[in-house]
Amino acid sequence: MTILLGVLLAAGVLLTASPWLWPASARREAPRVTGASAQLLAAAGFPDAAPRVLVVGCASAGAVAGASAWLAAQIPVLVGLACIAGAAAPIAWLRGRRSALIRARRSLWPDVCDLLVASVRAGMALPDAVASLAQSAPAELRPSFSRFARDMAASGSFGSSIDRLKRSLADPLADRIIETLRMSREVGGTELVPVLRALAASVRAESALRGEVESRQSWTKGAAVLGVVAPWAILGMLAIRPEGAAAYSSGLGVVVIVTGAVVSVVAYRLMIRVGRLPEPKRWFA
Repeated sequence: MTILLGVLLAAGVLLTASPWLWPASARREAPRVTGASAQLLAAAGFPDAAPRVLVVGCASAGAVAGASAWLAAQIPVLVGLACIAGAAAPIAWLRGRRSALIRARRSLWPDVCDLLVASVRAGMALPDAVASLAQSAPAELRPSFSRFARDMAASGSFGSSIDRLKRSLADPLADRIIETLRMSREVGGTELVPVLRALAASVRAESALRGEVESRQSWTKGAAVLGVVAPWAILGMLAIRPEGAAAYSSGLGVVVIVTGAVVSVVAYRLMIRVGRLPEPKRWFA
């Protein structure tokens, strides 16, 4: 009985102190504190996914790749490299998806600016103009603006709703538009329409230039991928044979495989670095 009373007393003290230990404002602001994995997931189109999902995915992919390598050729060093490559595969896929989404959305933002200009000139309030994009924006962007409209209707706070919209879009060009809208909302003024028109013209010119340069430099990435994959495909075919597995399991074979892995990674990174264009940074992400 004494132990039960002590537990109840401790629970009561903890519940009494909980508003100061875990304030509600801290719980509401917690989603804004994101790490690199959460930012990568948001930029790749999965803003609601928890970072632990990425960790579990990397671990699972590494285990599957290692098991497949062990079934194909019982070479410990190849199994270790397969585990590392498999664990890195989800991150590489998310980065590729992020780049593809940014490229696909790059040509859509000028249309968004034009729609906002038309709504503002028609006399709509700024929150209503942004919420109307849930029906008029390009189809790829409508879910994010629909979520903004629901948040705005539920809370009535433009600042918090636009922050959630910014996290949902996770796009550098969207950050420019959103911060422009935020400044116009908080400071006021009559220059919103000219600023949005200038921003749309700038984004169109940048998109056209980037598209031309990326199309000309696509061979660089193709050559980098081919130069990395081809030697390892040959190595895999040789390792399947018993004499090849015995040779690569020796000390000299391990040195050859590890050296080849280091050279492949360095060469691939250099090729990608040469052909990569500087990406715009996010504003106040």
